[in-house]
Amino acid sequence: MLVSLSIRDVVLIERLDLTFEAGLCVLTGETGAGKSILLDALGLALGKRADAGLIRPGAPQASVAAAFEVGQTHPANDILAELDLTPGEGQIVLRRTLAADGRSRAYVNDQPVTVSLLRRLGDFLVEIQGQFEQRGLLDTAAHRDFLDIHAGAEALAKGAGEAWAAWRAKAKEHQAAQEELAKARREEAYLRGAAGDLEALSPRPGEEQVLRDQREMLMNAERLIEAVAAAAGHLNGGESDGGGAESALAATRRVLERVAAKAGGRLEPALAALDRAMIETAEAEAQILAVSTKLEHDSSHQEEIDTRYFALKELARKHDTDVNGLALIYEGLSARLAAIDSGGAHLAALERAARAAREAYLKQAQALSAARRKAAKSLDAAVARELPPLKLERARFQTRIDSLEEDDWGPSGLDRIAFEIATAPGAAPGPMSKIASGGELARFLLALKVVLSAAEPGRSLVFDEVDSGIGGATAHAVGERLARLAHGRQVLVVTHSPQVGARGAYHLRVHKEAKGKRLATRVVTLDLAQRREEIARMLSGAQITEEARAAARRLIEADVP
Repeated sequence: MLVSLSIRDVVLIERLDLTFEAGLCVLTGETGAGKSILLDALGLALGKRADAGLIRPGAPQASVAAAFEVGQTHPANDILAELDLTPGEGQIVLRRTLAADGRSRAYVNDQPVTVSLLRRLGDFLVEIQGQFEQRGLLDTAAHRDFLDIHAGAEALAKGAGEAWAAWRAKAKEHQAAQEELAKARREEAYLRGAAGDLEALSPRPGEEQVLRDQREMLMNAERLIEAVAAAAGHLNGGESDGGGAESALAATRRVLERVAAKAGGRLEPALAALDRAMIETAEAEAQILAVSTKLEHDSSHQEEIDTRYFALKELARKHDTDVNGLALIYEGLSARLAAIDSGGAHLAALERAARAAREAYLKQAQALSAARRKAAKSLDAAVARELPPLKLERARFQTRIDSLEEDDWGPSGLDRIAFEIATAPGAAPGPMSKIASGGELARFLLALKVVLSAAEPGRSLVFDEVDSGIGGATAHAVGERLARLAHGRQVLVVTHSPQVGARGAYHLRVHKEAKGKRLATRVVTLDLAQRREEIARMLSGAQITEEARAAARRLIEADVP
């Protein structure tokens, strides 16, 4: 609830500090005393539109601070936590400054914020009901939530929102799969051709390097063959070598073998070495022969090797990769083709899941709609009972519920909801803000608030012009309903009616006072005797009579709870 309001340099107010309590607070005063200035100042702190005309003449700027006491579960705390703002100790202080050039600054708990955030917080803390106030009950976007709370259907509404989110997620997944499959099918010919090319070549990991090495070798094949042939000639002998290495080794061994027995074993290591040399020489000759044979064989396949090498390089270029990456490309193409082949079954499964999610949402939303329609009847009847005492007996209130087309369904269900009124018999109901006059509108909103009093226990309510154009029993009915509404919450009402003023749990009187050559607005909290005098003034005017004082006493005593 609002616990204090500090105003500096706003219109006729130079400095004013007010404290507030729970229950019904009435603000009275003569016309022009400055009651509207208090509401304008409060609106400034709540983030409403700023006007440089609010600044007191001669002052450099105006400022207003409104302090609110909130419980730990108040939704305003969630906004503070969401934005990482430091919470106060059970209090939220909204402050606004307004400079002469029209620029304003906003603060929450002395931390700078945007005006839009101030307004967002203000909407959770205070609701001002008046002829020109288009939020709260006059905001048709909020009517659905009010009806859901009246219906006790918050759990159904939450379930509908969750079912909506689940349906949209499934539908989105199905849509994405459908688009992917359609795209894949449009590219199917290309995919199969590309996969076929890769399958025909069957590239192997590391093959590019192998082929590159083979090509390099084959480009030098003629020189290699000549060198290998010359080496083989030196090993196995030729005309110039006189028998070759093998013959020389064999002849050396025969010579040593003849005298080995007479050397007492000293030639055995030499003979063994010669044996090894002969074996190695034979192995070298075999290897040289193999190389020669391979070179001759590969030379005959050079065209084939070149063809494969360049085919692999071209395919890699086509797929914007290297030859080693072709295997992964093939795997990807194969997977996409497999998805095409099995895509119908997968798509059908996703479609079934989306359809089931839609049915689940529809079931939840239809239950919510049924609860709303039932609650709408009870709400209309309850408001209708409140209207005659408020001099609105010829008026009619209705909760209009329209079924939405499927394209307009949403997390809030299948319904468009609006509170409508008709002020004359036979007239078509319409939006409250367009049909009712200022006084009628305030009383309609009061009737609605009384019926929906459990909907928003955390917000302070401010009523302006609620008693416009009424008196007597009607004013008494307004006061009685305001007092009833103030049970367990804070209600502030600006009133000219003594019947309403007498209902207050506490009473603030607004008046003008001369300060030098200037007038200044002052606010006084009245004690019981002062309250009686103020109610008497409201009854009789400037000349207060004893009869008016006696009547004021009876009003206050009759309305003491």
